[in-house]
Amino acid sequence: MSTSILPGERPDRLEEECAVFGVFAPGEDVARMTCFGLQALQHRGQESAGIAVGDGETIMVSKDLGLVTQVFDESRLAALEGYVAVGHARYSTSGAAASWEAAQPHISAIDEILIALAHNGTLVNTNSLRARLIDEGIQLRAGTDSEVAAKAIGSVTQKTHHLREGIRYAMQYMEGAYAMVLASPDTLYAFRDPNGIRPLCIGKLPEGRGWVVSSETCGLDIVGAEYVRDVEPGEIVRFNKDGVTSEQGVEPRKRASCIFEYVYFARPDSVMDGQSVYQARRNMGRILAREAPADADLVLGVPDSGIPSAMGFAFESGIPYSDGIVKNRYVGRTFIQPTQAMRQLGIRLKLNPLPSVIRGKRLVVIDDSIVRGNTSKKLIEMLRDAGATEVHMRIVSPEVMWPCFYGIDTDTRDQLIAANMTNDEMCEWMGADSLAFISLQGLRDSLPDVRTPGYCEACFSGEYPVDIPAYTARNSFMTKADFAAAYEKEAQEAENTQVSV
Repeated sequence: MSTSILPGERPDRLEEECAVFGVFAPGEDVARMTCFGLQALQHRGQESAGIAVGDGETIMVSKDLGLVTQVFDESRLAALEGYVAVGHARYSTSGAAASWEAAQPHISAIDEILIALAHNGTLVNTNSLRARLIDEGIQLRAGTDSEVAAKAIGSVTQKTHHLREGIRYAMQYMEGAYAMVLASPDTLYAFRDPNGIRPLCIGKLPEGRGWVVSSETCGLDIVGAEYVRDVEPGEIVRFNKDGVTSEQGVEPRKRASCIFEYVYFARPDSVMDGQSVYQARRNMGRILAREAPADADLVLGVPDSGIPSAMGFAFESGIPYSDGIVKNRYVGRTFIQPTQAMRQLGIRLKLNPLPSVIRGKRLVVIDDSIVRGNTSKKLIEMLRDAGATEVHMRIVSPEVMWPCFYGIDTDTRDQLIAANMTNDEMCEWMGADSLAFISLQGLRDSLPDVRTPGYCEACFSGEYPVDIPAYTARNSFMTKADFAAAYEKEAQEAENTQVSV
């Protein structure tokens, strides 16, 4: 396993694909509002950022690689005048990883009309949709599923002259996870996949000034919008000068909201489907303390997502909680690569223990997940170097055993440590004194306030709510043992062929 824990490298944890944000607000500075919304959602994607604004006649877009505050300044925002906007912050899982063409919103022309599309999620049938569009003579340049979605919408809109028909048609054929916001020059649309895998919520600005759509409620909060409701699975919501209308673009299916949003992706101050993310994480820690108790002196949380769970664990277990790991909050994804000497420092660029707190103590360390295990291994080494006498790892998600195809950047099974090692083997390899994960039922029980229960748990269970094409799943589902067995089989077949000849 390779260490991938430094800025600019593939991180040793699950990563959300992106954030979307939309505004319909005549008379407001919608570009600035969108910029602030994207800053609140920056944790969901740090590779590129973009904003598109419609003024009733046309759409202007500004986008580039980098964080929101790196891409947008006063002059760029001042150039984006209008009353409808969509914004996007990207962490790529399909298409080019870091290129201007892959940055969103994606702009597409429908006859003389421009549309701008921002997408959170991943389509699993992009290849078949792309082939269908190419057969229709439609050119594709960006190589992303977002471009495919925009072109599919445009293809039907050109024939029917109704954008809603184009969106509804595309939803009939798109498979996978998507929460999308789309702007025409005078209208904002928001729509969501029929399983509701990726989140999307609606907020209302004070005094009837307009409407906001956001991946999370923290995006509503920063612009002063009041949370109204979530976009329902399969729903299309339209915002324009005639008001707000809703229709079903595709029939909803079994609810399968990504359960990992509550574990790690969402900001703790967000509320998803009625459930406080912060309270859910505290609940996870309390349940884990009951399921996997430990004899220790202190409970530490790995910043940031592990801290509420660590507080819950401490409360339930009676073991004192302490801040024993400091996070450098100014180290994000960057194009400036560390030197090889700095690379040896590993996760110290992001996390650093406090010896004055840790020395001579038996620790329970709470983290949100273990993917490849490299970060946990390095962290345990650092804690022991800081003087910890024992390190007991407790994880508030079940073992990540299967890859995700719905907008989360996970490895194939051969790179997921829990798919290739037993619990004892993982514990020994990482150097922990003990290791335990919350049960899947325990994770579900931590979400008592969710209004409409029903989760995608595929990364834990291997049960996928949307079928994965065979060409996509073939190698992704193989463990190291599977690859070794296949290699041995091929070698044996080659040897038998030589003998027979």
